[in-house]
Amino acid sequence: MLEWPRLCQHLSTFAATKRGTLAAQALVIPETEAASVNLLTQTQEADWLEQHNSGLNFGGIRDIGTAVERAYRQGLLSGEELLAIATTLHGARQLRRTIDAQPPEDIPVLQDLVADLSTHPELEQQIYHCIDDRGDVTDRASPKLGEVRDRLKSTRQDIQQRLQRILQRQAGAMQELLITQRGDRFVLPVKAPQKDAVPGIVHDASASGATLYIEPQAVVELGNRLRQLLRQEKTEEDIVLRQLSDAVAEVYDDLTHLLAVVTELDLAHARARYSLWLEANPPRFVAPQEQTTLRQLRHPLLVWQQRHEQGPEVVPINLLIRPELRVVAITGPNTGGKTVTLKTLGLAALMARAGLYVPAREPVEIPWFGQVLADIGDEQSIEQSLSTFSGHIRRIGRILAALGGGESEVGAVGEVGGVGGVGGGAMEEVSVFSPHPHTHTSTHPHTYTPTNALVLLDEVGAGTDPTEGTALAIALLKHLAQRARLTMATTHYGELKALKYQDARFENASVEFDEATLSPTYRLLWGIPGRSNALAIARRLGLNAGVIDEAAALMAMGSQDDVNQVIAGLEAQRRNQEARSQEAADLLAATEKLHQEVQHKADMLRDREQELKLQQQAAVQQAIAEAKRDIAKVIRRLQQGDATAQDAQRATEAVDAIAQSRLPAAAATPAKPGYRPAVGDRVRIPSLGQTAEVLTAPDDDHRITVRFGLMKTTVSLADIESLRGEKAEVPVKTKPVDTVPAAQAAPPAPAIRTSRNTIDLRGMRVAESEAVLEEAIAQGSGALWIIHGHGTGKLKAGVHEYLKRHPQIQRLEPAAQADGGTGVTVAYL
Repeated sequence: MLEWPRLCQHLSTFAATKRGTLAAQALVIPETEAASVNLLTQTQEADWLEQHNSGLNFGGIRDIGTAVERAYRQGLLSGEELLAIATTLHGARQLRRTIDAQPPEDIPVLQDLVADLSTHPELEQQIYHCIDDRGDVTDRASPKLGEVRDRLKSTRQDIQQRLQRILQRQAGAMQELLITQRGDRFVLPVKAPQKDAVPGIVHDASASGATLYIEPQAVVELGNRLRQLLRQEKTEEDIVLRQLSDAVAEVYDDLTHLLAVVTELDLAHARARYSLWLEANPPRFVAPQEQTTLRQLRHPLLVWQQRHEQGPEVVPINLLIRPELRVVAITGPNTGGKTVTLKTLGLAALMARAGLYVPAREPVEIPWFGQVLADIGDEQSIEQSLSTFSGHIRRIGRILAALGGGESEVGAVGEVGGVGGVGGGAMEEVSVFSPHPHTHTSTHPHTYTPTNALVLLDEVGAGTDPTEGTALAIALLKHLAQRARLTMATTHYGELKALKYQDARFENASVEFDEATLSPTYRLLWGIPGRSNALAIARRLGLNAGVIDEAAALMAMGSQDDVNQVIAGLEAQRRNQEARSQEAADLLAATEKLHQEVQHKADMLRDREQELKLQQQAAVQQAIAEAKRDIAKVIRRLQQGDATAQDAQRATEAVDAIAQSRLPAAAATPAKPGYRPAVGDRVRIPSLGQTAEVLTAPDDDHRITVRFGLMKTTVSLADIESLRGEKAEVPVKTKPVDTVPAAQAAPPAPAIRTSRNTIDLRGMRVAESEAVLEEAIAQGSGALWIIHGHGTGKLKAGVHEYLKRHPQIQRLEPAAQADGGTGVTVAYL
C-alpha cells in the first residue's frame, strides 16, 4: 500500500555488488530502535566517506556465496569460481584498508564492523598461483601437469608437421589447403571423389557431401596419444581444483562472514548514496514527550518520478506534531493530496527505521514506530463477496488485532489478507499480534498505554450510510487514540472535524484548494479543517452546469453552507496571517544578517585592537631589553676607570638619551575643543571621577558651580569635559603683539660622512657584521655609512635584513655615487 518494494528497488540501483542489490531489493527492517540507530550511524559514516574519501570502492567483489557453499559440501569449483573468490578476497582487503585508514573518531562503527574481517591473503596467492586471468589452471600449478602439457605441445607439433607434408604432396586432392579439427582429432578437407588419395578415417562430411574430413592414417596413432594426454591433463587439473576447493572449504566460516560484512558495507554505501541523491537528512528518533518535526517533507517516489520520468514538481509538506497529539484528521477535496500525505509519512517512518535518511529539511525528528499499519485503497472482491465497506472493515479489524485489541472488541480478525503492515521485513499482511499485546479487555479505555505504532487510515468510515459511517469513524479514532502512538486519517465527514474541540489529543489538518484556478495546491495546512469543494471540482471536470447549480441551491438550504462559510473565513484569516508571518520572517532574516555583519566587524575590530596591543607590548619589551643592554654598557665604562663627577653626569645624560630613543612614547588622545557648558548640562570631572550637573554659567574667572549627588562645588572650565569627551573652551586673555618675529626652529643639520660614522664590513661574514653594527649603532647618532661592497650580494642582503629589524634604524638608502653608490648603505638612526 505504501509502495515500499518500489522504494527498495530504487535503493538497489545505488548498490555496487550483486548481493548488495538483492539485499536492497528485499531490505530488512530492524525490530529494535537500537538496531535502527546502528544502521543510521553506518549510513552517516558511509556518507562521511563519500564526502571526504570519494566513498568505498567495491571493485573485484563477486557473488561467491553459491561457490563457497558448494565447496563446503565437497563440490569441485571451476577455475572461474576460484578466480572470483580470489578477487573478492582482494577487494575486501582493500575495503578494510580504506576504512582503517580513516580517523577512528569519524567512522567507529564501520571500523568495528571490519575489525575481525579475515581476507586470507595466503589463499588468494595460492589461487593466483594456480589459476590464470582466464580461469584456466596454469602450468606451474603442479610439476606433473607441466610435464603433461609439454608432451601435449610436442605431440601437436608432430601432428601439424605430418599434416603439412601431406597437404603439400596431395594439394590437388584438397578442397582447401588447411588443417582443421573434428572433436579432438586433426583432419584435412579432402574432395570426395579423391578420398583414396588420402587413406585414413573419415570423421565428418560437408552438407553437400562434396568434402570429406579425413584423419590421415599417418597421424592416427599420434591422435590417439594426444587424446590420452588430454585425459591426463584433465585429471591433473581436477587434482589442482580439488586442492583449491578444499582450501576454500576450510575457511567457509570466514568467507561467509566476509560476504555478510561486504554486503552490509554495500548496503550502507547504497543508503548513503541514495540519501545524498534525495537531498535527504539524517533523522533523530524522539521520545514520546518530544515533538515530531518533518519540515519540507517530500515523497521519495515522487522525487524519483520527477527526476527520472519527467514528472511534475514535488510539493513538500510540513508535519509538526505535538507530543500530546494522538490523532490527526485530514480533510479537503479529492485529488488534493490527502492520501499522498499518509503515504509520505508512512514511508518516512519506514526509511528512518531502515537506516535511510528522510527527504526533509533539518532537523528531522520522528518517533521510532515499531509498527506501520495502513488501510489505504479499495479491497472490493467479487469472489469473496466483499464490498468497499466490508473490505475496509476487515483491514481495520486486523489493524486493531495487531495493536492488541483482541477479537472480543472487533469481531473476527483472523481471516486472510487485507491490511498492509510493515514489521520486521518487507510489506506483509498483518495477521499477527504486535510484539507487546495488551491481552486484557478492560471496559475503561483510559487504562491502555498506547503502543509504539503508526496507523494510517484513508477515507475512514466511507462506503456506507454517512450517519453510521461517521459514528463508526468517531468511535474508531477515539479507540486508536488510546492504542496507537499516532493515527492519521483522511475523511470527508464534517463531524470528525469537531473532535479537535472536544479532545486535546485530536488535531485538524487540510489540503489547500485554490478557488481561483479550481485546482488543488497539494499544500498541507494545520489547525483548520478543509472543505471538500466537490462542486468546484465537478465544475472543473466538466459536469453539467445545471446539475451543479441545483446542487449548490440544495446546499444553501441546509446548515452545511454556514459551516463552509466559517471555514472559508478561517482560510482567509490563515492566508492573511501567513502573509504577515512571511513579512516578519523576511524582516527577521534581514535583521539577523545585519547583526551578523555588525558582529563580524566588531570581532575584526577587537582582533585588530588585541593585535595592536600585543605589538605595542612586544615593542615595549624589546625597547626595555635594548635599553638595559645600553645602560649596562654605560655602567661598565664607568667601572673601567676612576669615576668622576663629570663621568657620572655624562652617564646620566647617556641613560636619559637611551630612555628617549628606546621607550615608545604614549600617544596622547587629542581633546575635542569648543565645548561651552550650559545650565542643566551633564558634564564629567576627570580629576574627581564624577559626572555632575551644571548649576551656574561660567563667571569672570571661568569657573562654574556643579552638583553631583548631595554635594555642590565650584570647578574651573579647564577641569571639566562633556560626556562625549569634548574639553570646555576657556577664553585666552589677549596680549600685545610682539613685533619681534619668533625664532623659527632650525632645520636639522644634514648628515655628513666622517671616519667615525663609516663602517667597513668587507670581508666579514653576516654574523660577524651584526656584532660590529650593534656596537656602531649604540655609539652613533644621525647616520651611519656602511661599506659592504657588491660581491655575491649575501653580505649586503644580511646587513639590510638586520637593519630593517633593528628598532633604532629609521630608514635605509644607498649612498651617493661619489660615496660608493649601491656598495654602501646609509642607515639613519
